[in-house]
Amino acid sequence: MGIFSMLRRDESARSTAREAMKEARRGDQAPSGGALEKIVTMIRDLGLDGKLAYSSAADIAQHARRGRGKRRPEVAVRRIVRRHRWGVTAGGFVTGLGGFLTLPILLPTNVLEFYVQATRMVGAIAAVRGYDLEDEEVRVRVLAALLGEESGDVLKNVGLGPVAGAAARGVARSLPVSPQSQVAGAIGGRLLRRFGLRSARLFGKAIPGLGAVLGAVTDRAQLNRIAKSARRSFPPVA
Repeated sequence: MGIFSMLRRDESARSTAREAMKEARRGDQAPSGGALEKIVTMIRDLGLDGKLAYSSAADIAQHARRGRGKRRPEVAVRRIVRRHRWGVTAGGFVTGLGGFLTLPILLPTNVLEFYVQATRMVGAIAAVRGYDLEDEEVRVRVLAALLGEESGDVLKNVGLGPVAGAAARGVARSLPVSPQSQVAGAIGGRLLRRFGLRSARLFGKAIPGLGAVLGAVTDRAQLNRIAKSARRSFPPVA
């Protein structure tokens, strides 16, 4: 069972996506605990922990470490990125095949599917490099990596510097708002833009055929940026 088919069958995920799309069309900012924060939490948990036949980030990391990947962690990292690059490329292609006729229906699932796969990729890279995916700080950093080149600034704003550890967790606990909520809010802004069907970026995706190619290319490029952020955010543990 792939993540695409799972999300189509998961009524709670579909309902939350519909709520997020309504917020996007109204132009609202998602309040704490709103549809977008729920969806970011769902993305985090499904990407890192897996569900049913959908493998967790730890399982993906273990599989990537087989053979040469066990002796050379960077080989495992490349395997992880390559696997997820193909996954999001296929998802973006399928979403744009029908153009404007199917885009309003497939877009919510594609957005969820992309970010779940990206979360799992980042989590697997972190696991290969020696980080504990049960650690709440690590889980926040995984979410932040989804913001690409903006991840460092976002972490700094929530009181988490580039080095993980007990000192950083102590700062995080003293903040009035949890880092999870603040990072989720930043990702929620991205989701709003991608759920917004009036986005100029979606114009090309609404053209049958061309939309499939454009969807594949843009999703692949965005995943590459996230992979670069993940490598930077989770340096090998000494």
